[in-house]
Amino acid sequence: MKKRRPTILVTGSKGQVGMELQTLANHFPDFDYIFVDIDELDITNPAAVNSFFKKNSVDYCINCAAYTAVDTAETETNLAWKVNTIGPENLSVACAANNSLLLHISTDYVYHTQQTKPYIETDFTNPQGTYARTKLNGDEAVLKNHPGRALVLRTSWIYSSFGNNFVKTMLRLGAEKEELSVIYDQIGTPTYARDLAQVLLGIVKKIENQEVDKKFFTGVYHFSNEGVTSWYDFAVAIFDIKKMPVKVHPIETRDYPTPAKRPPYSVLNKAKIKNNFGIQIAHWQQSLRECLELL
Repeated sequence: MKKRRPTILVTGSKGQVGMELQTLANHFPDFDYIFVDIDELDITNPAAVNSFFKKNSVDYCINCAAYTAVDTAETETNLAWKVNTIGPENLSVACAANNSLLLHISTDYVYHTQQTKPYIETDFTNPQGTYARTKLNGDEAVLKNHPGRALVLRTSWIYSSFGNNFVKTMLRLGAEKEELSVIYDQIGTPTYARDLAQVLLGIVKKIENQEVDKKFFTGVYHFSNEGVTSWYDFAVAIFDIKKMPVKVHPIETRDYPTPAKRPPYSVLNKAKIKNNFGIQIAHWQQSLRECLELL
């Protein structure tokens, strides 16, 4: 009898990371995939989640579903809470009941302090605003409900050739205007969603092939590309690579007020994920060039 291939469930499959996972699935042919978005599975509905797991054999679940409209979350608080907290909670309960390993994507927004050195996974969290708080609550629910087989991957400044993101916004505005003003006093690291997707599937493959110790199958991990920059310098790099003659002016956060506060510094230390899973990470400028070639 032919052995069943392990199945990976990807929720939020129409988002940036979800779309990149679909793109890369053919490069990891040893798995079967189930890609779902809200139309196929509403993760905020516990009965729907439990029913889905009963009907489908799920060995690994990669949760890419999230409410990411940071400013709108300040008014749509209930929806943000349902998607970012209740959804991951429901998935973690179902994964625990079915012994499925859960990889849950989270955010740098949970760290919002005056720290100016790269955050490690055990650093103090201080979420500001609805988006950040609901994401942290989701992280806590995942780790509480599925101890030992749930990984929370916190990342930052996601962009890709799919969906809406800073890179595509800059290209659009740069085509319309000769000058732009961009914040320079928020520091972090851009993350190419394809690189994150590659790491997620690589981790699953290593776990499936028993190439890593089981003690690493749980807890919080950080992933972003390497390097450090500001939104201003990120914008300048985009226009330089695309050879677009756009003048970019640096401004302070106070000059561009938003409903939700952004972390002033959110560089992530990736030593844990690199050491535990043996991965290498590209510099953000290299990955930006790769993405811009697709755009």
